[in-house]
Amino acid sequence: MAAAAAATTTTTSTTAAAAAAAAAVPSGPASPAGPAARDLFAEGLLEFLRPAVRQLDTHVHAVRESQVELREHIDSLATELCRINEDQKVALDLDPYVKKLLNARRRVVLVNNILQNAQERLRRLSHGIAKETARRKAMLESGGSYPQGSPSK
Repeated sequence: MAAAAAATTTTTSTTAAAAAAAAAVPSGPASPAGPAARDLFAEGLLEFLRPAVRQLDTHVHAVRESQVELREHIDSLATELCRINEDQKVALDLDPYVKKLLNARRRVVLVNNILQNAQERLRRLSHGIAKETARRKAMLESGGSYPQGSPSK
C-alpha cells in the first residue's frame, strides 16, 4: 500500500512539476519566448520527464503483479485454513483468521484497483502528450504558426 501511495504521489508531483514549469515560460506578445521557444521548452521538459514516467509505470506494473500473486496466496491460505478447520476433530476456531485473511485480500484488491486507475490515467496522459507533441512538430515543420492564445484544441 505504501508503494501505491508513493506511485500516486510521484505521478501527482511529476504532473504538477510539468505544469509549473510550463507556466513559468513567459508568453504573450511582449514576451521574447514565442511558440517555437515554448515548443522547444515543452519538448525538453517532456524528454526530461519521460524516463521518470516510464520507471513509475514499470514499478506500478510490478506492484500490480505482486498484488495479484499475494491475492492468490491469500485465497489458497484461506481455503487451506477452511479445509484444516473442517478436518480437525478438536474444534479450533479458525474463523477469525479466515476473516482477517479475506479482509486483507479485500484491501489488496482495493489497492490494486487504485493502482490500475492511476496507471490508466498515466497512460492517457502520456498518450495525450505524445499526440500534442506530434501535432506541434507537424505544425512547425509545415511552417505554420500558432494563433495568439492557447496552441492546443
